[in-house]
Amino acid sequence: MDTIGQNSVEKTSAASTVKQAPKARLGFLDRWLTLWILLAMVVGVLLGTVVPGLADSLDALSVGTTNVPLAICMMLMLYPPLAKVRYAELPRVFADRRALGTMLLFCAVIGPALMFVLSVVFLHDMPDYMTGLILIGIAPCVAMVIVWNGLAGGDAEYCAGFVAVNAILQVLLYAPAAWFYATLLPGLLGLPGVSVSLGIGQVAGTVMFYLVIPFAAGALGRLVLERARGAEWYEKRYLPRISHLSLVALLATIVLMFSLKGGEIVQLPLDAVRIAIPLVIYFCVMFFSSFLMARRVGFDYPKVASIAFTAAGNNFELAIAVAVATFGLASGEAFSAVVGPLV
Repeated sequence: MDTIGQNSVEKTSAASTVKQAPKARLGFLDRWLTLWILLAMVVGVLLGTVVPGLADSLDALSVGTTNVPLAICMMLMLYPPLAKVRYAELPRVFADRRALGTMLLFCAVIGPALMFVLSVVFLHDMPDYMTGLILIGIAPCVAMVIVWNGLAGGDAEYCAGFVAVNAILQVLLYAPAAWFYATLLPGLLGLPGVSVSLGIGQVAGTVMFYLVIPFAAGALGRLVLERARGAEWYEKRYLPRISHLSLVALLATIVLMFSLKGGEIVQLPLDAVRIAIPLVIYFCVMFFSSFLMARRVGFDYPKVASIAFTAAGNNFELAIAVAVATFGLASGEAFSAVVGPLV
């Protein structure tokens, strides 16, 4: 009877503890993130419109397909969420074939095909804009998805694993996919096709700047600082101090991206709306279909969120860089690629 009574007390105490546990809430800056992003877009557009020659000056600060100021902002944006990843758990992610298979189905198969269909349906009479959307569709997200996943309480290790797999696939497959979707298929359908002159080295360089460096900084930083100061200090003192760096760098990234094409967005608002329509459809279909499928497969919420954000995200930085390098900064392809992050 004493044992039964003790167990009952323990269960009651545990239940009480669970009820009293505070719910996790986003901080003030994170809760109003949509507002800050909209303001950053406005600032970027105004800078690109008001400051003459700003876009050309920013574009001149590029190495190959990589814009250096944008790459620096991206690296600073990605470091805090990548610093939170427990890299020792990544083998568990790579061993989960169901999760990887679900993610790859959407990122490597459904996503590029869906974007191609939408771009043809909505923009077949404007082949430059159509090509810009195709360049977005064949580039699964390897950057900002980590930030969104963290805000949504997704599984950080799974998201990092997905991003690593997508980065490798982009280095190997982006150029062939660009030829297939931008050159071969439009020709078979009687539509104007384009030749995207792109080598594996160019894509690898872009991925290196935007992803590999912050990945290495996150992994090595965790290893060195945990050994020097301890895991508790790292988790409870260091990570909270650097968390806002991601938000500041994100807003700076958006300002830079929109200042590059701000003038055209103001001059061609109806074109921007027309490009945005297939993008909105694409993002909604990819997010909700991947979310529901992952849920049906039986994954818990953190994994479902990681899969859905990865499926619905795209590497706009790579798409913009390729469009600018291949067709020029003033091209319709580059303008179309910039509308992606706007949506």
